[in-house]
Amino acid sequence: MQMRSLGLMAAGILSAWTVSAAEAPKSLQDELLRTTQSLVDALPTGNKDAWEHALADDAVIIDEFGRIAHKADTVASIHAFPKGLSGSIELRDPHVQQYGDTAILQVEEYERETVFGQQLVVRYQSLLTFVKQAGAWKLAGYEDVTLPTEPPKLAVASLALGDYEGSYRYAPERTWKVSSEQGELRIVTRPGAPPNALQPIGKDVFMGSDDERNVFIFRRGADGKVNALIERRKFNDLRLERTPSAAS
Repeated sequence: MQMRSLGLMAAGILSAWTVSAAEAPKSLQDELLRTTQSLVDALPTGNKDAWEHALADDAVIIDEFGRIAHKADTVASIHAFPKGLSGSIELRDPHVQQYGDTAILQVEEYERETVFGQQLVVRYQSLLTFVKQAGAWKLAGYEDVTLPTEPPKLAVASLALGDYEGSYRYAPERTWKVSSEQGELRIVTRPGAPPNALQPIGKDVFMGSDDERNVFIFRRGADGKVNALIERRKFNDLRLERTPSAAS
């Protein structure tokens, strides 16, 4: 009931919101992109001034790990990369909506990193909220999440995929099917759903190939045979027991 009341309250607030979104003019889009590019360019060099100038005094920044920061601690945290580390961020596929004196920029940040000669790529989906203060656009909110990318494939020796095939259950009507095909382990979590290919990380440990990239851990009993499956999702474990027919 509480969730329903909150939903009705939110609907009432939205219906009272009279400022509708419109695509921002190109001049504003270009300005916000320049500001955002200056911020990400300032990270490797440790240029605090760019952040000091762009952030609203009460800005809120939420990073990809859910950590919350404000203007003072954000500016203080910026330092030049140490020797051996370098990187750059390219802004891709930007979209800017304007709501009066508020504008929202949604953009992908494509980051290339070099860590002592090793090349890494990290992609973020970012949402930046700008507000117009005293005639200037200031960044009031900045949040990003990490986008899944195809990880490098690992060669795991002596991997017996047949050990994992079978049915795994976490409720009477909730059964997952694990099978192998053409040297690849696959899992189907509901009838008719497409299979999720599992990529080996180590013995009995796999990573899903779908957007969530969850980790799948097969557990063995005292007899050495697989008797359970754990899906590690969002820092939680969902445990599934192998059905007796599959284990026999």
